[in-house]
Amino acid sequence: MRYHEKVEVHGHLMDTGVLARVLDDVLDYGGDYRVDHIDLGRSHDDESHAVVTVGADSPRRLMRILMRIQVHGVNKVEAGTARCEAADRDGAFPPDFYSTTNLETVVHLDGQWVPVEHPEMDCGLVVSGGRVRTVPVTDVRAGDMIVCGVDGVKVVLPVTDHSSRIYAEYEALGAPLPSSTQPQAVLVKAIARQVREVKAEGAQVLWVAGQTVVSTGAAPALVALVEAGYVDVLFTGNALATLDVEAALYGSPLGLGPLRSGRVQRGSEQHIRAINAIRREGSIRAAVESGVLSQGIMHAMVKANKTFVLVGSVRDDGPLPDVHTDVIEGQRAMRAALRGVGYALMVASAQHSVATGNILPASIPVACVDVNPTTVHALTERTSAHAVGVVADTGLFLEELAVELVPDFRPARPGPGGSGI
Repeated sequence: MRYHEKVEVHGHLMDTGVLARVLDDVLDYGGDYRVDHIDLGRSHDDESHAVVTVGADSPRRLMRILMRIQVHGVNKVEAGTARCEAADRDGAFPPDFYSTTNLETVVHLDGQWVPVEHPEMDCGLVVSGGRVRTVPVTDVRAGDMIVCGVDGVKVVLPVTDHSSRIYAEYEALGAPLPSSTQPQAVLVKAIARQVREVKAEGAQVLWVAGQTVVSTGAAPALVALVEAGYVDVLFTGNALATLDVEAALYGSPLGLGPLRSGRVQRGSEQHIRAINAIRREGSIRAAVESGVLSQGIMHAMVKANKTFVLVGSVRDDGPLPDVHTDVIEGQRAMRAALRGVGYALMVASAQHSVATGNILPASIPVACVDVNPTTVHALTERTSAHAVGVVADTGLFLEELAVELVPDFRPARPGPGGSGI
């Protein structure tokens, strides 16, 4: 016996390859399909519309297929009404819970469509007091009413976003849209324009940064961006913060001295001494207020009263007292810091960037920057529906961006025998 469901999808289905990915996912999950109707529109700017009948050999397999293809904006033609089931234990969903995407989502309850608060992928949906919100599996409590199955749930693909308004300028000039294959200067200008637009609208800019920001000598550029108001939230780990503090206290991090001398004697010792100095003060903020920490990225974040979330790993030295060593608590702190974020920059931090992409709504534009093309591709595929990838050296990218956004910023150029850090 075969079980079938009719679904539909809107958007630029052919030039973006969405329809092909939908049909591939159906087959990969063991189903079959029949394309019942497709309207490609009359002009290049028109959205397409397709209706497809999806089949499977069991209701459970069909449900999994329908959930999977919703990541592409596919919805049941006849949505029905959502079914809720009480969680029977802490920390676990009912077996057939609805697994969320990061797209804007609405749920049909009591005859009306209710928007989901704070869309996030790989979560469940909890219904309480007529409201619906995402909940990670770790935060489920026995008795929570969890949406189960795919009935009564629709996703909404972003229609207008910051990047499309900016890219319209390129289209008006007949130029191709920014992509990782274009010159870095073009991409930097496009990203700078996005950042200005987001700030002008009153939204916040989130940065996810790795330790390479410090080790490539780009810390002054990021400090300038913080002081100019273009860094509202910073997600990073113990490594960046520690290297930044070490550079502030001792002049250079990780035992790297001036270029002419290579590694300084006993250089690794200052790493743990830097951590110890902050731990003696109790926190990074306390170290800034006491005058122990007087420069660097973390100093600038504290002085500007901006939010930073440090989440650690098993390899961390110390760590600094501000670091969340419980990753679940770290995730919660990151989620709490996302309120009001309208744009995200992910720079040289694959692990923290993936973690951030998991909790970001798809409607938030993202720029992913890394010297490794594979990392850039993976992040742009995983994060926002409007992600732009930039394959670039971290230090050079940040300096160019600071030049675009901060009028009086001038990159530090090492002289003969000078330090590049």
